[in-house]
Amino acid sequence: MEQAESARRGAREALADIEPPRLADRIDSLLATASMAPGALVLLVAQRADPAVDPEALAERAAGVQLIYEGLRLTRTLAHEEPWADSEDQTAANLDVLAADILVSRGFYLLAMTDAADRAVETIRAFGRDQTHRRESEADRAALDANLEGDVLELAGVAGASAVERSVSPPVQGALDRLASRAEAPLPDAAALFRGTALLSGPDGHAPPSATDP
Repeated sequence: MEQAESARRGAREALADIEPPRLADRIDSLLATASMAPGALVLLVAQRADPAVDPEALAERAAGVQLIYEGLRLTRTLAHEEPWADSEDQTAANLDVLAADILVSRGFYLLAMTDAADRAVETIRAFGRDQTHRRESEADRAALDANLEGDVLELAGVAGASAVERSVSPPVQGALDRLASRAEAPLPDAAALFRGTALLSGPDGHAPPSATDP
C-alpha cells in the first residue's frame, strides 16, 4: 500500500539522526515490522478531502502520528511484560525503554506546530490514565489497551483533515468513527484495516492515487 510505505519512509527519515547505532538499529527494526496504519491514515484522510494534495508535504504529520503510536505501543508492551524482571542482562529492555521515549517525543515534536497538537497531547495523557486504571483488579484490560489504537486513529484523522484545512465527507467520517470504535490492540496491516471502507475510493479496493502518480 503506497500510503503505508510513504509513512514508513517518513518515520525513518524523522529518526535519521538517532545515535548510537545500536539504538538506531533497534528503532529501525521496530519500524520495519510495524503496522503503518496510523501514518497511512493521515495520508488517506487528506487525499480524500483534497485529491490534489501532495503526500510528500504531509510526510512529517504522518510520521508524527506513527511515531507516537509506536512509542506508546512499545511502552505498553514493556509495562505488561516487564522484560527486565526475569533477566540479569537488562541491556535490551533498557534500550527499548529509551527507544519508546524517543519515538513519542520525536512524534510529538513533529506535530507540535500543527492543528493536531492538542489531540496528540490528549492521546498521550489518555494512554497514561488507561494504563493506570488497567492495574485495578476489575479493570477491562483488553478494552483499556485498545483505547490507544482508537485514540491514535482519531488523531490520524485530525492530522490528515487539518493538513488540507477541509472537512472530510460524511462517508469518510463514518469510516473513521467505526475504525476508532472497533479498534483492537495491536493494529493490523494498513491495507487490511482500511479494505472495504470509504477511505479507499476505487471499486477494486485500492487506495486513492497521489497527486504525483502518472
